Amino acid sequence: MAIAASLIDIVKEEMAKHNASKLLMVRVCYGKLTNLVPEALSFAFEVQTQQSPLEGAELELKEIPVTVTCGECSTEFTPEGTDLFCMPCPSCENLFGHTVLTGKELYLDHLEAE
Repeated sequence: MAIAASLIDIVKEEMAKHNASKLLMVRVCYGKLTNLVPEALSFAFEVQTQQSPLEGAELELKEIPVTVTCGECSTEFTPEGTDLFCMPCPSCENLFGHTVLTGKELYLDHLEAE
């Protein structure tokens, strides 16, 4: 609910800056490591925008995959499977000490309004 409320605040600010009165679509990008639950955000967004100029707007959610750099051999890779605690490097099989490059993001990417 808090993420949806923050998103709505940002959207309202942007709409005010551009003198828009009706929101048509908003796209949010989120990394897989944010633990965001898309269904929960969609539900919260729908509920919190009812009876407002944002009601009926499409909420598009785009997941950003996890990519890391191996702490041992510096190979960049996308971990396979769903277990993100154990990410063996495809080159040297090192399990730990990786640097996360993508997957922690959460941002408003695009919005359309009139």
